[in-house]
Amino acid sequence: MPVIEVEELEKSFGDVRAVDGIDFSVQEGEIFGFLGPNGAGKTTTINVLTGLARKTAGSVRVLGHFYPRDLRRAQEGIGVVPDGSNLYPELSGKENLTFCGSLYGIRKEERERRAAELLDQFGLSGVAGRRFATYSKGMKRKLTIAAALIHRPRVLFLDEPTSGIDVASARQIRRILERLNCNGTTVFLTTHYIEEAERLCHRVAFIVDGRIVRVDSLNLLLEEVGDDCSLQFAVGGDAASAREVLSEVFPSHKASATGDGQLLLRGERLDDIIPAVCALHDAGVTVQEVRLLRPSLEDVFVRVTGIEAEEMTAHRGGGS
Repeated sequence: MPVIEVEELEKSFGDVRAVDGIDFSVQEGEIFGFLGPNGAGKTTTINVLTGLARKTAGSVRVLGHFYPRDLRRAQEGIGVVPDGSNLYPELSGKENLTFCGSLYGIRKEERERRAAELLDQFGLSGVAGRRFATYSKGMKRKLTIAAALIHRPRVLFLDEPTSGIDVASARQIRRILERLNCNGTTVFLTTHYIEEAERLCHRVAFIVDGRIVRVDSLNLLLEEVGDDCSLQFAVGGDAASAREVLSEVFPSHKASATGDGQLLLRGERLDDIIPAVCALHDAGVTVQEVRLLRPSLEDVFVRVTGIEAEEMTAHRGGGS
């Protein structure tokens, strides 16, 4: 059963159409990724879905409730983690959680117990009494997610959940999201980290300049590049000369020199690395290291959108 249904959704800011007639649905119990570069319309979409912004046109239904008519009823069953913190800097970690619990009408004894449970789950019990303002970025992010879970929502919305935090905190957040999903929580997350979407999501939507260009399961998307592989070489000497050798031996493949003695050979059926290594050796090129790179969601994203991974954080489109 779909818990989120969106049809012909539009959101404009003056003359700028940030979201341009998008359609998608999210099934109960899945992790759905909204993947796109900065400025593609991800945050605008999630703001509409969570009631933080009003749609310009189209239909939105969350947990069976239409917006804006039934927005209040829908919000009782969703948790929201915005791209910035929405907690109070002067309150402690525990006080922030119990206050959020009170907003949902949770009784004092239950919200105290639930706050302690979440602080332990997120590894924040040791700083529960410290003011939120003194937390690190990673700690702030984890407490913000914990606050969104205080009322045990059926659907959790997260906007760039691991952006700008340390690696250890990001890994912990991903593990927590996976456990939540295993226990039945539907997760909708926006991200411009392709690798994160590949690790977490069952299905993803690619959005560029306010328009969805593809929605599909991760498995089906990866099947499209199933035969494509890459060989990455670290070579001694002139990488450009080594690239010419590979181009001659493998004319149907793409060879490129990436700098610092790095070579990349892309194409189908490259599981066997020996022919390429032998070709370089026969040409007098010293091969220091070689790695077989399997196709990834990044390859699919580049193929579908034409946007390279390194452009993801620099690209600007029609919305935020």
